Amino acid sequence: MEPITFGIVGAGWRTEFFLRVASACPERFRVTGVVARRAERGDELESQFGIKTFRTVDDLLRAETPRFVVSSVPWSVNPEMVRDLVGRGIPVLSETPPAPTVEEMTALYKDVSAAGGYVQVAEQYHLQPHHAARIAFARSGKMGAISQAQVAVCHGYHGVSLIRRLLGIGHENATIRAVRFQEPIVASPSRDGATDDNSVKTSQQQIATLQFGERLGVFDFTGDQYFSYIRGQRVMARGERGEIIDHQATYLTDPLTPIRVPFTRHDAGLNGNLEGSYHKGIQVGDEWFYRNPLAPGRLSDDEIAVGTCLLKMDEGIRDGSEFYPLAEACQDHYLSIMIGKAASSGETVQTETQAWAG
Repeated sequence: MEPITFGIVGAGWRTEFFLRVASACPERFRVTGVVARRAERGDELESQFGIKTFRTVDDLLRAETPRFVVSSVPWSVNPEMVRDLVGRGIPVLSETPPAPTVEEMTALYKDVSAAGGYVQVAEQYHLQPHHAARIAFARSGKMGAISQAQVAVCHGYHGVSLIRRLLGIGHENATIRAVRFQEPIVASPSRDGATDDNSVKTSQQQIATLQFGERLGVFDFTGDQYFSYIRGQRVMARGERGEIIDHQATYLTDPLTPIRVPFTRHDAGLNGNLEGSYHKGIQVGDEWFYRNPLAPGRLSDDEIAVGTCLLKMDEGIRDGSEFYPLAEACQDHYLSIMIGKAASSGETVQTETQAWAG
């Protein structure tokens, strides 16, 4: 089977995730080129990843027409880039979020719909192995109807997307309450790596409740969680017959028989295993609830999720399916904006049905 071809517009930090995925899985993906506005940055990417770079979208598409294009540009310019590519008849995998404000998201959604464009958004968190396994287990029926999800994993729309997926929420409206909290923390590592800085910084935390009728989401995030060695992730989901707490599930097979099972991760290359170094999948009991579609590529969990976005984008172009459409991305960012509004005002916020909900 021929590799999936895709181009990228933008040359920032997130672009390198897509390039690492393609480098690790050359039989699955081929990058036709990257649009890097600055020639110096283009030279860096060419040297590091062995790909072609271009200064304009015209040059990228003139060289070769890819299966789709990833728009990996800043929020402020992403809507126009998506419109431009849709106008050229190119399917688009947009970075998150698709636009900064509710008004801009509404306009973008209407324009893409009117043009008949195929646009998906590269929201990867629900595709990371441990989250994908939890979501699959929550949907398996073993826990009954899910009534509550608490997520302390990632910021804004990313965290909201996990809450909605765990609860099985679509575009239902929510009653939102939120607060912000500051506390001291020893300086954390960053995108630039670890540091021996022992100074104490201020950590910013945001906590919110989103009540969707009889279902409750709890959003909790502090900006240190992505890199800090002392601020971890926490996930809890509750149903009428069981619950998930981080890496363990408990559920009833009958009123007197609780079953407790861990989410067991399988990775090749550990403890003397000679298969390579890659993630295989996650079991709960005797069932697989996640299998890595990019095995045996040597990738981090987040890179696996990004690569899964690429696979699902190609699948959607072929059969019309959607894994994270523009409407869903707009809804998650809208809820994130409303959380910020509730936290800033100290007042309860009631969401309203938006144009993309139809």
